[in-house]
Amino acid sequence: MNIYLDLFFTFAKIGVCTFGGGYAMLPILQREVVEKKGWATEEELTDYFAIGQCTPGIIAVNTATFIGHKYKGILGGILATLGVVFPSLIIITIIAAFLKNFAEYPVVAHALAGINAAVVALIAVSVFKLGKSTLKGKIAPWIFVGVLLLAQGGGALSDALALTGVAASIVSTITSPAVLVVLSGVLGWFLFYPRKEGKGGEKA
Repeated sequence: MNIYLDLFFTFAKIGVCTFGGGYAMLPILQREVVEKKGWATEEELTDYFAIGQCTPGIIAVNTATFIGHKYKGILGGILATLGVVFPSLIIITIIAAFLKNFAEYPVVAHALAGINAAVVALIAVSVFKLGKSTLKGKIAPWIFVGVLLLAQGGGALSDALALTGVAASIVSTITSPAVLVVLSGVLGWFLFYPRKEGKGGEKA
């Protein structure tokens, strides 16, 4: 198969199998892009997800664009992006055209409950696999724990301190995913970037 068609259809398959938002795409990306195709490593996939989180747009689309561009340049990025959104566009168009209140059908609601449970499990497995390959050294695990606590406890902190108005807005902004990713990047650069050694062997 032509490599560009392969890129399009691979991401179309990822798009049609993704339920539950961008993070639900992670286990499928890991299997298709990293394990089967070898278009990216686990470390690169983690980087693309991090960048996709703090750039405008949908994280699943951003990640597909990064991977496609890395593998086959601008055309690869365009085809990967089109591939990942094409199934959703077709499916939603059909549902909107023929079915009203689709999610309110009991059979659909029960099916979605089962799908969502499976998605959470698959995301957890992928996070565990990526964590083993990326949380190396003494510092990275502590950054992970800090971000986890801030992301999970931002709302609880505002409630505990009875924050309202501007103060609550500041806490909400600081603990938003995009800000946490950027702050972690700055912290990682500061802690991991090698410093030049000055006179006497001391690091500058």
